[in-house]
Amino acid sequence: MQEIKVTHAEDGLRIDRFLAGVVPDTSRSDMQGRIKEGIVLVNGNTVKPNYRVKKDDLVKVDERELVESDIVPEDLGLDIVHEDDHVAVVYKPRGMVVHPAAGHTSGTLVNGLMHQLDNLSGINGELRPGIVHRIDKDTSGLLMVAKDDVTHRALVDQLVDKSVTRRYTALVHGVIPHDKGTIEAPIGRNPKERQAMAVVDDGKEAVTHFNVIERFDDFTLVECILETGRTHQIRVHMKYIGYPLAGDPKYGQRKTLDTDGQMLHAGTIGFVHPAKDEYMEFTSPLPDEFEDIISELEHKS
Repeated sequence: MQEIKVTHAEDGLRIDRFLAGVVPDTSRSDMQGRIKEGIVLVNGNTVKPNYRVKKDDLVKVDERELVESDIVPEDLGLDIVHEDDHVAVVYKPRGMVVHPAAGHTSGTLVNGLMHQLDNLSGINGELRPGIVHRIDKDTSGLLMVAKDDVTHRALVDQLVDKSVTRRYTALVHGVIPHDKGTIEAPIGRNPKERQAMAVVDDGKEAVTHFNVIERFDDFTLVECILETGRTHQIRVHMKYIGYPLAGDPKYGQRKTLDTDGQMLHAGTIGFVHPAKDEYMEFTSPLPDEFEDIISELEHKS
């Protein structure tokens, strides 16, 4: 469920139009359907599609429920980096959505996991079995997957405690002069573009550490280490300090590299195995496209 507070600029909009503008990957007709189904609440009450939102209204939007038969196992040839009786580590390729949503029930990581793994935790319901955390559609890299509910809760606790190791490789615009740094700036929904996130005063705590790996003429390759895990955190933080991710369609520059999304790879995941009480760490090499772009930049520099 999403919770959205209406701003002064949105005061007076029809609720279906308002929601279509702030909830990603939706339309007015989709929102009208959700409103009629009673899964949209304004200040705790159901409303009609022609309701006009008021400043400071608290709007809660639930996902449309899909029945179990809507989510079918698919042989997607996922790369399972590690698997035991409790946990799996899987590589998500660039362009793949992590879990199904209404109108998008196939080709997701969950569809592939249901085909390749015998058991998945059920804490997040039928749409997100086993999913402990997510990465963006156009970000490649490693994810932890829980095979039972006890393991799921333990892994979530580690995320909350900030004890999970999450290292990303990112290619950003501009040449960063210092070798390392820490970005500590709260992230919340962008009041001017509600489908995007931004650094805002009333946002949630967000901390990103970074180290420069290599500098090019107009770009810098960096390692980003997440201390927290806010939506689009690395993308927002690097833009905030003036070095947006190359290829990022939402937060990046218009003139950028010819790619199908942000140059970001979740290359390392590390955690304490809930059953074995042993620290485990896994790495994944950069995708070929990422490597090719780096080689081109090295050749030009």
